[in-house]
Amino acid sequence: MSSDKQPASPAPLGATVTDTGVDFGVYSETAEAIWVCLFDDQDEETDRVEMSRGDGNRWSVHIDGIGANASYGLRADGKYDPAQGYYFDPNKLLVDPYARRIDRTFVRSPKLRLARDESVDTAPLVPKALVQGPVVETDFEPDPARPNFIYELNVRPFTMRHPSVQGPLRGTLAGMTTDYVIDHLKHLGVDVVELMPIAGWIDDGHLPSLGLTNVWGYNPITYFATDPRIIPRGPQSLRHMVETYREAGIRVVLDVVYNHTGEGDSQGPVISMKGLDALTYYRHVEADGAMALVNDAGTGNTLRCDHPAVQDLVIDSLRYWVTEFGIAGFRFDLATVLGRSLDGFSRDAELLERIRTDDILKDCLLIAEPWDPGPGGYHVGQFGEPFIEWNDQYRDTVRKFWRGEDHMIGALAGKVAGSADQFNHDGRKPSASVNFLAAHDGFTLGDLVSYENKHNDANGEDNRDGHNANYSWNNGAEGETDDEAINTARRNDVRALLATLFVSHGSLMLTAGDEFGRTQGGNNNAYAQDNEITWLDWENADGDLVNFVASLSEMRRNHPAFRSDKFLTGEKTDGFKDVMWVRPDGAEMTDKDWNRADSGVLGMFLHEEGEVLLVWFNRLREEIEVALPPEQGLRFEVALVSAIDTRITIENASLKLPPRSVVILAHTNGQP
Repeated sequence: MSSDKQPASPAPLGATVTDTGVDFGVYSETAEAIWVCLFDDQDEETDRVEMSRGDGNRWSVHIDGIGANASYGLRADGKYDPAQGYYFDPNKLLVDPYARRIDRTFVRSPKLRLARDESVDTAPLVPKALVQGPVVETDFEPDPARPNFIYELNVRPFTMRHPSVQGPLRGTLAGMTTDYVIDHLKHLGVDVVELMPIAGWIDDGHLPSLGLTNVWGYNPITYFATDPRIIPRGPQSLRHMVETYREAGIRVVLDVVYNHTGEGDSQGPVISMKGLDALTYYRHVEADGAMALVNDAGTGNTLRCDHPAVQDLVIDSLRYWVTEFGIAGFRFDLATVLGRSLDGFSRDAELLERIRTDDILKDCLLIAEPWDPGPGGYHVGQFGEPFIEWNDQYRDTVRKFWRGEDHMIGALAGKVAGSADQFNHDGRKPSASVNFLAAHDGFTLGDLVSYENKHNDANGEDNRDGHNANYSWNNGAEGETDDEAINTARRNDVRALLATLFVSHGSLMLTAGDEFGRTQGGNNNAYAQDNEITWLDWENADGDLVNFVASLSEMRRNHPAFRSDKFLTGEKTDGFKDVMWVRPDGAEMTDKDWNRADSGVLGMFLHEEGEVLLVWFNRLREEIEVALPPEQGLRFEVALVSAIDTRITIENASLKLPPRSVVILAHTNGQP
């Protein structure tokens, strides 16, 4: 093999196949030397070719005689002074940040963080990048349409116990393409599937000694290459899955982690960007004469998203997922980091603006988790179009209302009406709020009504990890019980919560398994439980609850008033208020009514999108009689009752609401 130290034009970053070989490109400002290392089928290093520094701190080299599937890694040399942000060590094999595919999963080893003077070659421990041949870009064009029903799922737990997924397909993305899986999603009315991280990740440092592994994937090393444990066949599996789902009318969105990497703090492994140029790729701050890694992500390091090279990495990888796989959008984990500089967060930060204006990305579905653990990191409602945002205030408000906390009825109305207090500015609409009751992080929906407290002992941290403010309740017993009355109460509470979600203005999200009552045994931080705690128990799924969710989804589709992308304000249109909030006697709520601490019954009287609907929320533990609003003698029929096996009738313009229930009435065209 031979190398050309000076290609005619700067090589693209990563590995690019040419007619004669492969061009390699790497970005580093502080390296003094970088090599491309080639490996044979026995994982032995066969060649080490030095790269040349070109303009703009781009290093490049052409290697003749190799092509697609060639196995390679990088080594870099320069200063070694971790206290000043320099981790250069030629003994450390590094994964190319632009690697399109890796040949194995990342493993944790103390050797990956040894000091340079230990002189230990880490090549046997580090995945090798595989050169990817030319890929025909898809003809996919992103669809910016607002989502109706987002379904968040973790590939491995979703498929490990699914009855239609057998043998080696279990735990993999390929298992997502069975007819039974897709039929289930279509039955629910899902139009967007949001995959938790699929890019190559490494276990957290403390997990191996506990015999645990990270199953969530929020500890990435690569941003282009998928993780072989869930996508062992590489890019073609993802392309097939996305195409299959698109044919079924379902868009696929990726959860991406551009806030930190698994290289962790100064004591963490040196596997990729830390060994290439830590000062460029990671945010540092000077402290006591040293350059300390900033920990705004709470994981030991924070990507330097205000640096042009890091921005290019983010943009290039996002475009890659869209153009080569047909990915329809992204959910950005701890998205505040993307808009951070040393001066704090700005919605107008360069990286966020580049995403908004990119020719390809601007039409993608862009979902922000609008907070991070760093100082001033909470920014719900502040990302601006076209981003939509996870709304944890919606989650907490709905939980608190149904839990029975005082002074919550006004807050509930505000959230159901579209969260105007957070999003009604700068031309934004209710769909900017992603309403959810539970997510991967926290209690499952079933556990929310079954546990007062978290039970995270299996995580090996003495139950110190995970959120403490869960706003949960157990209905009279902590955890599993044989008391049928308690179990029925829990099922009714779940159904009332779900009905609240589906009648709320905004986008909505449900986490996989919550449609059939999954449990994690009260573990609200199950990131390290690659076992029956997180694996969905399809065999014992509550089929009635699945069908109830499907009926809610159908109702939402059939009644445009629930999907209207206008904030409910109480203003009159065509002589009617778009919403009138009513008390049990059918009269409109007054200031005194809103201020009652113990209010537990609320009616939402909708005149919107040519429809008239009345939704009653009853969190009381007893039946209560309510009256219809005395407006033109409208005739209603019962469209949905959340309470199990309950039928109600309207008599003399009144009806009895079951305990702990949501009841939806639809106006008919008949005369009273």
